[in-house]
Amino acid sequence: MKKSKGRIVFEVINVIVLSLLSFACLFPLLNILAMSFSSSTAVAAGKVSIFPVEFNLYAYDYVVGKADFWKALLRSVERVAIGLPLNMILTIMLAYPLSKESTSFRMRTVYVWIFFFTMLFSGGLIPGYLLIQNLKMMDTIWALVLPAAVPVYNVILMLNFFRGIPEEIRESAVMDGASEFKIFTSIIFPLSMQVVSTVGLWIALGHWNSFYDTMLYTTDTNLWTLQYYLMKVIKESSGSFIAGMPAEMIGNISAETVSFAAIVISVIPILVVYPLIFKMLTKGVVIGSLKG
Repeated sequence: MKKSKGRIVFEVINVIVLSLLSFACLFPLLNILAMSFSSSTAVAAGKVSIFPVEFNLYAYDYVVGKADFWKALLRSVERVAIGLPLNMILTIMLAYPLSKESTSFRMRTVYVWIFFFTMLFSGGLIPGYLLIQNLKMMDTIWALVLPAAVPVYNVILMLNFFRGIPEEIRESAVMDGASEFKIFTSIIFPLSMQVVSTVGLWIALGHWNSFYDTMLYTTDTNLWTLQYYLMKVIKESSGSFIAGMPAEMIGNISAETVSFAAIVISVIPILVVYPLIFKMLTKGVVIGSLKG
């Protein structure tokens, strides 16, 4: 079909506008990447845009050589390794029963409203802090994992996906003598990998990027997560930064270039994982939000 002039003009303008918006989104990321590879003098002079100026790897050498960075990185990995399976198990265990009809689960509506209420209201910062303190979880990994163990929004998303699976599949399995546990593990769960991967990615990113709870519930530097460590590095004064810098690096790097290098390194795991499950992510969000 031949396109009209108006259609051609619209598509050209659409491509230009979307390209500009895409570049506006990518520019900060490219700028950070370029500054991490640039000299401190070029960064301080504002000469760096999206291409490195006076290319060097001193900032990355400094970051990789810091023991605190690797401690924080391992702590973040540990947090994701503990928090992701814990969150997923609790989310699935809550979402699957709530996906049943009220005829088979009479208290379903009550529980739905209880969990929905927690999305709108919370006890507040001080009661939450006192609760963690009284439970003796201060300066432990559990203070970073347990308070957000059941994200209600993810429960709702998964609940709607389960409700979208045809009931006839479950009924046929019941007729064959399958138990509820067997039905879920052998039928429902394999059919739900799209929404499981979507929710799993969100949970992993939430744990990986979190720093506020680390600031609240930890005083031991060995429990600092990577994002909190990066925040401390970014806020570090120039004087204290230079005082702890190796002599051969003075003049070649600064607190800013080191911060940018650390940020780039921390983003690498996300950039590796995200493209691998991108297709399942987009499809899982659409199906989970529409069905049910």
